[in-house]
Amino acid sequence: QVQLVESGGGLVQAGGSLRLSCAASENIFRINNMGWYRQAPGKQRELVALITSGGITTYADSLKGRFTISRDNAKNTVYLQMNSLRPEDTAVYNCVVRSGWDNTMHWGQGTQVTVSS
Repeated sequence: QVQLVESGGGLVQAGGSLRLSCAASENIFRINNMGWYRQAPGKQRELVALITSGGITTYADSLKGRFTISRDNAKNTVYLQMNSLRPEDTAVYNCVVRSGWDNTMHWGQGTQVTVSS
């Protein structure tokens, strides 16, 4: 069974930084896109960033310039560097990995990010 283990969430003051990590289990076959979504209380889940196996990145327009997604293919790990955090960035962040020939989607359990003003 594929597992995604997230880490790096927590409480930070506005203007601070956090780095999220998401490691996929070694038994996952052919990792394709990796990425992050988030869901704030009372709001719909939204895409934060995606990165292809070749390193092409996509960001939510509102986050460009503050967040950076990267991946280490040797470690099956995707990262999200979040800078200049704002209270409105407070949310549960979930990593997502697509794998296999059928692009099966796998979700992490979520990590809480709280930004205080």
